[in-house]
Amino acid sequence: MNENSCEETTVGAPDTANPAEPAAETDKTESAPPEGGSRKKRPRRRRKKSKESWSLDQFQVPEKPGETRFHDLDLPDRIMHAIADLGFKYCTPIQAKTLIHVHAGRNVSGRAQTGTGKTAAFLITMFSKFLREPLQGERPLGTPRALVLAPTRELAIQIVKDAEDLGKYCRFNCLAVYGGLEVKKQKNRLDKRPVDLIVATPGRLLDFVRRKLIDLKKVEILVIDEADRMLDMGFIPDVKRIIRHTPPKAKRRTMLFSATLTEDVLRLAGQWMPDPVICEVEPEQVAVETVDQIVYIVTSRDKFKLLYNILQQRNDNRTLIFGNRRDHTQALASKLKKHGIPCELLSGAVPQKKRLRILEAFRTGEIKVVVATDVAGRGLHVKDIGLVVNYEFPYEAEDYVHRIGRTGRAGEAGTAISFACEDESFIIPDIEKYIGNPLKCTMPDEELMARVPKPQATEADPTQADSPERTSAKRRPSRRRRSGRR
Repeated sequence: MNENSCEETTVGAPDTANPAEPAAETDKTESAPPEGGSRKKRPRRRRKKSKESWSLDQFQVPEKPGETRFHDLDLPDRIMHAIADLGFKYCTPIQAKTLIHVHAGRNVSGRAQTGTGKTAAFLITMFSKFLREPLQGERPLGTPRALVLAPTRELAIQIVKDAEDLGKYCRFNCLAVYGGLEVKKQKNRLDKRPVDLIVATPGRLLDFVRRKLIDLKKVEILVIDEADRMLDMGFIPDVKRIIRHTPPKAKRRTMLFSATLTEDVLRLAGQWMPDPVICEVEPEQVAVETVDQIVYIVTSRDKFKLLYNILQQRNDNRTLIFGNRRDHTQALASKLKKHGIPCELLSGAVPQKKRLRILEAFRTGEIKVVVATDVAGRGLHVKDIGLVVNYEFPYEAEDYVHRIGRTGRAGEAGTAISFACEDESFIIPDIEKYIGNPLKCTMPDEELMARVPKPQATEADPTQADSPERTSAKRRPSRRRRSGRR
């Protein structure tokens, strides 16, 4: 491949370190560029001057029966400072299980859905190790201490953003590597200074390794995220090649996370790590506790009417609407715009640069409504998504959990509304079995079935049909009439 991408993030401002960390350790953990120079010494003095600004005494969390506090894990104060800023107080179940075993030196195979805090678990593990075991002397460029493999570029980018939040009081250099820009630009970024963490999709990382831009021989911590999806997407051969470039499994710490721990996933875990501890979080803990699930019984003909009125009622919510196919979501997004509802489309058909712009605008609140395929079902971590709508039920029960997991994150309340029509309701029993709870189906209230105003467009709109199949049938005659052919 001739085009690749690498997003660089320097985690942590240099003048906000924690008083509990000694000055000598601060110097050791910084990754200075090969040329060095006095320019790096002045930020260190500013950081030393500001050590009085925060202490662990300012972050008080009471003990609670059955809960594990981050205080209980003996984490470095700089990590605790970031945790306090993020408002985290008690570990999620997967965080508690993972952090306890990893701190004891064990490898972990974790069963956890998105939205359970697993990303924070492995980032806290990495950053704590970096702070406690700083490397001495000059470090080679392109040689990470930790590596995270992710199935999609969106997930890789999000993990680096989470790393920026959790490592804000450290000076760790974190890179997201995925398909996109020219190799020359990536080489320039890797040449700036040594890298601590690389988060990558498998194909792009292999390309970097072949070009000798990245050397994995010094990886201390390896994370394989969403291993089940790696299997589904055919990435396992690439993952195996990547792992052969890392140190032997007995000389590195390995963590594997998956929504399901199937025999295939467990077999892979056995190949990649010795004697892993299995940490499991049941799906219903994700799907039920923080998400209000509503299933409306509606005909396929009336689905758009129902969606329009829901969006009018909940126009303050950041909303993510899911469909199953690219053409369906494209038609739906166009129809919403014609009816005066600003929205953007997120699917595999959208160019990468535009997808990243849409995601950033969604995070900042500039865009309130996004219509998406399951490309956004995993790896899309946006705070305060108040509403998820399954305009079409997914084909697989597991995807339902991933979709609704975009809301109700980090203990916050969220709402997931699904439309049960004559075409897709057959999946409901499988979903109920998967999450271990029944889905209560109800008829929408009368005001939710109010007539939709006419679209704002004056000329014939090919997306006005409820069905994308009917849409495509209407488009061709319309074009013939405009061109004068009858």
